[in-house]
Amino acid sequence: MTTILYAERMYPDDTVEREVFGPDVRILMHGAPTLAALAPADCAAADGLMLFRNWCAEADLDRFPRLRAIVRMGVGYDRIDRAACAARGILVCNVPDYGTMEVADHAIALTLALRRGLALHHDAQRADPPAGWEPIATPLVRRLDVQTFGVVGLGRIGTAAALRAKALGFRVAFFDPFRPNGTDRALGLTRAATLDALLAQSDVLSLHAPLTRATRGLIGARELALLPRDAVVVNTARGPVLDLDALADALRSGHLAGAGLDVLPEEPPRAAPALLAAYRAREPWLAGRLIVTPHVAYHSPEAWADIRRKSAETMAAALLTDRPQNVIAPEEG
Repeated sequence: MTTILYAERMYPDDTVEREVFGPDVRILMHGAPTLAALAPADCAAADGLMLFRNWCAEADLDRFPRLRAIVRMGVGYDRIDRAACAARGILVCNVPDYGTMEVADHAIALTLALRRGLALHHDAQRADPPAGWEPIATPLVRRLDVQTFGVVGLGRIGTAAALRAKALGFRVAFFDPFRPNGTDRALGLTRAATLDALLAQSDVLSLHAPLTRATRGLIGARELALLPRDAVVVNTARGPVLDLDALADALRSGHLAGAGLDVLPEEPPRAAPALLAAYRAREPWLAGRLIVTPHVAYHSPEAWADIRRKSAETMAAALLTDRPQNVIAPEEG
């Protein structure tokens, strides 16, 4: 009998999973904080492993002698040692088509909250004493249609964010070396030939690239310096794509007007990085210029339902058919 092990209990029952997998699949659901906490017998029996927040390193795989597929119940797959999986013939799959609208909406919401001064005026009106009943002079606020919304990574979410920004009146440009020729024309966007070329024109820089060896630290001090003065940076992708210390320096110097972060290099942070510490302390130099949300861009009741069903369908395709889907190639990294 095929056995599928859910390392983390995310849902109250297994009704949806049984509907997808059928009666001949054994489903094990646990609430383990790490893979090391799983019972050896369950690991030994697992043909498929479902992961949400747990990490899977090479040493973890030694406990899964029957394992044939891992499904990351989400879009990002940097929590899994794909090289070790490839060496063992284990398929690694993700769920790329859940939360697309939510994350794109969140990126645009962060952009508008900054570019319309919402956070700035909100905090000022609840100060003691409250600010005057008038606009606050700030480089954050600008008309949308005089700005370029720059997208790094035009995948599903990046495309959804780009189209939303376009509908709001932004000029939209993108950099993605993996998108085929003609993508820009099909979507009515401007394609930048290089990352530097995109940075030089982006009044808002929205990050949507996956975390790989090539994208870790992709946006650092040099790259931030290429942005126009008073630009805004939004990251709803992965924390390590953006150098947080470099971002702090660019904000403190006044080169950047603001930033919106849904992701951090370490989540949850064991020790607050300097920028997060200043944000939490409400240091005056950051007033209204930084918005932080705790990696919730994907979240909605509808997205949770999508994660559940689409993850099960992806595992079923990997283990129960000869046509696996959403397979992440091991050389992509």
